[in-house]
Amino acid sequence: MIQGQVIEEMRRRIIKGAINPGAPLSELALAEEFGVSRTPVREALKQLQTEGLVEIRPRVGTFVTTPSRREITELFEMKELLEGAAARLLAQRGRVPEIDLLEENLREADAAVARDDRARYAQLVEEFHDLLIQGADNGKLEAHYRMLMNQLAYSRLVNTSLSQPGRPLQSDREHHLVLELVVAKDGDSAERVMREHVRASRQALMAGLQSSL
Repeated sequence: MIQGQVIEEMRRRIIKGAINPGAPLSELALAEEFGVSRTPVREALKQLQTEGLVEIRPRVGTFVTTPSRREITELFEMKELLEGAAARLLAQRGRVPEIDLLEENLREADAAVARDDRARYAQLVEEFHDLLIQGADNGKLEAHYRMLMNQLAYSRLVNTSLSQPGRPLQSDREHHLVLELVVAKDGDSAERVMREHVRASRQALMAGLQSSL
């Protein structure tokens, strides 16, 4: 396994929550698991530190980053700006393929909410936001967004947000409104409503984190 594959697999595990925040990472154990020397593992961890996913403490060890509440707030503020801009850009593009995919996403999301399948709905939430970013057709915006989402380890956080009573249904309604405005080519309103949606998600997340303390 080459260094790039080590980075990709470690990134995937952290983002998806397979490795918990604060967990120690052993170079030796990872090298043995991946069947490589410690050098590519060490370089992979340095890259993940640059991305904000791990913290390397000299003479102590390497640990999965645990974002503070302030860091989560700051990251969500950036998420709000980027996704708002993406909604505006998508609205300006007209009937592109991503619109059809978003409509199909919402049909599945409606069904998932109706049967109270939060695990499936959480997947569809991530897909909705990904499609929105892809539909903006702006490589720079997408690159910044991907790094931001990696630092948030969003897959873990979205489940906490959706655990709040009534949040899945409200979230689904907000997605529908965003798409209606995009289809109507109302970029200003699409951006505003998308930003409001991200703020509502952050508020639900913070409430969920507070109740878990």
